[in-house]
Parts: sequence; C-alpha cells; structure tokens
Amino acid sequence: MRLKIQSMKELKAEMLSVARGGRKPPAGAGRVSFDSVEAVMRLLTPENRRLLAIIEERKPASVAELARLLRRAEPNVSRTLAKLVAAGFVRLRPGAGRTKMPEVAIHRLTLDIDVCHQTDRVAVA
Repeated sequence: MRLKIQSMKELKAEMLSVARGGRKPPAGAGRVSFDSVEAVMRLLTPENRRLLAIIEERKPASVAELARLLRRAEPNVSRTLAKLVAAGFVRLRPGAGRTKMPEVAIHRLTLDIDVCHQTDRVAVA
C-alpha cells in the first residue's frame, strides 16, 4: 500500500482533469492520500503508535478489549480507530458476534522527502 501526499488543490485539479477526459486516472487513484507529511505525523502520535503496538502484540479480540488494555474509554478508542482505519493503518475484521477485531494493516512507513521541492512521497510496507 502506498499513501499519496497531495494538496486539496492538486487533488481537485487532478479529479477535474480526469472527469473532463483530459487525462486518464493516475495509477493508484482512490488510494489514501494526505495533504502533507505533517498530516501523516499528526495521525501517528506517540499515543496512536502505542495503540498500534498493543494491537500488534496483544491481538485484542474486540475494540472493548483494546480499550481495557489501553485503559481508555471505549468511545475514545473507537474514534481513534476510525481515523486509523480511514487512513489505512488499521483493519477491523468481524469478530465473535457483533464485535470487530482490530488488526494492524501497515507495519512500516518510509518517507521520501525532496527537501528543495514539495514532492514528498510516502512508501508503506
């Protein structure tokens, strides 16, 4: 999986060009994108990286169990998970009954930053 760094202005221009038939959709169109490397880093706070580590190490059977392991309120954990799921960092698989089992989807993130130009790229393994 690859994340794309693209401003909203660039994304809008790209989408309009594709919609008008001016160009073909780029490879990986529809994949997760962020408007900056900083946006990725705001999502990967130390607290969120700890949450990811606990999911990976302890393999909780539900969001409620994850909340207990983190000693956080379940609604707060659910909100955080929703952001991580939307970004592609976590998957929620069906568990027992109506429960959802969180699973880490991305284990390594590498940033490739052109320090002279705004052409940041993020590679995910």
